[in-house]
Amino acid sequence: MPQRPTPLCVEMRNVMAAGRPTDYTPKIIKAAWDYANGGWIAAGDKVPSVAGLACEIGIHRETCHDWARDKDKEFSDILKAIAGKQERELVNNGLDGTFTPTITKMMLTKHGYSDRVEQAHTSPDGSMTPTQITIVAEPLPDDDQG
Repeated sequence: MPQRPTPLCVEMRNVMAAGRPTDYTPKIIKAAWDYANGGWIAAGDKVPSVAGLACEIGIHRETCHDWARDKDKEFSDILKAIAGKQERELVNNGLDGTFTPTITKMMLTKHGYSDRVEQAHTSPDGSMTPTQITIVAEPLPDDDQG
């Protein structure tokens, strides 16, 4: 099995003091795109994720989300690409049974999927409007035989 290169998170731990934020550099952006475009497989991840990306480029998950909120940066496009690929992997591997249904179902909720059953008590066309039934009781005849 070929040896994969040392992730940036390991390289950076040797250079940076704990808790010191990384700089938003072209090297970081390239590494992020590399992860999103298949590097997650080489990293050993079953699906691409923000947590996996953060580890591979040596930053915290929160920093990924902070950078994605900055409209001037392309990081939000990277996170959207990761989310789309994650959704695709979950659907495909969930359908063919590679992933367990429980984990797949839980992770797909982050992509808007649910297994709710919605029941309507009324309908837009009125077809489910309750029908009123009136019961009329006839008076009993006098019983003179008794």
